[in-house]
Amino acid sequence: MERFQYKEAGPQLLLQAFLQRIVNSGGRIEREYGLGRGRTDLLVVWPQDDGNGQRPDASQKFVVECKVLHKGLDRTVGVEQTVAYMDRCGAEAGHLVVFDRREGRSWDEKLFRLRRKSAKGDEIEVWGM
Repeated sequence: MERFQYKEAGPQLLLQAFLQRIVNSGGRIEREYGLGRGRTDLLVVWPQDDGNGQRPDASQKFVVECKVLHKGLDRTVGVEQTVAYMDRCGAEAGHLVVFDRREGRSWDEKLFRLRRKSAKGDEIEVWGM
């Protein structure tokens, strides 16, 4: 993995595989393949059910932005970027997943969940893996 420029690829593919199992019952995952195009890494789209088994056109959308930890969580950029992606695609929730690829760290140190507010007040779930 170290020889590739796109360091998020391996962890992101594992996350996609996990999420795919969840959305197989009716949702879908849209992925960004082109870097630098101003799109989220993953967009989970879940159709709304009206209670009668019907799925109208409305869908719930969840942005999932992936980052590799660089020199600590405070220096890993992503909250404002995730909010911008939420605005662009009309998502109701945003998640920033930070992959800690440093060696010698236990899972207890790598795994966490917290909420961060953006400059404009949106809350983003930040997950450590």
